[in-house]
Amino acid sequence: MAENYEIDNVDLKILSILQKNAKKPYTEVAKLAHVSSGTVHVRMGKLEKIGIVNGASLDLNLSRLGYDISAFLGVYLSKSSLYDRVAEQLIAIPEITSIHYTTGNYSMFIRIYAKSTEHLKNILHDKIQKVNGIERTETFITLEETLSRSVILEA
Repeated sequence: MAENYEIDNVDLKILSILQKNAKKPYTEVAKLAHVSSGTVHVRMGKLEKIGIVNGASLDLNLSRLGYDISAFLGVYLSKSSLYDRVAEQLIAIPEITSIHYTTGNYSMFIRIYAKSTEHLKNILHDKIQKVNGIERTETFITLEETLSRSVILEA
């Protein structure tokens, strides 16, 4: 089924509604999408099975939890072939929230959240700089995040 499933406007409408508020009950989603709540359940099950929907997550205000520093890190690898091995080690660092394999100046671009500049320094010095394969890094501290969202789907 997964290989043959075609996304249609009903799927897109359901996803669009839930993207705005993932906590909205399926009965309300069904009303807005003009389908039955059973249809929403079935469609969401299929979308999860084929990997379009990957579970659910909380959107935390990390600043209110004490993580006041957000930074991006450009990572230079000694060899590009080390990406998988380096990424595996970086995944183990809880303050890292995203890792990207990139083109351009850096081999990798990662996002880090820290409680203070001292905490950020410790993450960089005690954790990231000790990963074998990382040649050097460049840090960019975020002053303000104006937008953070997924692609907005249109049904």
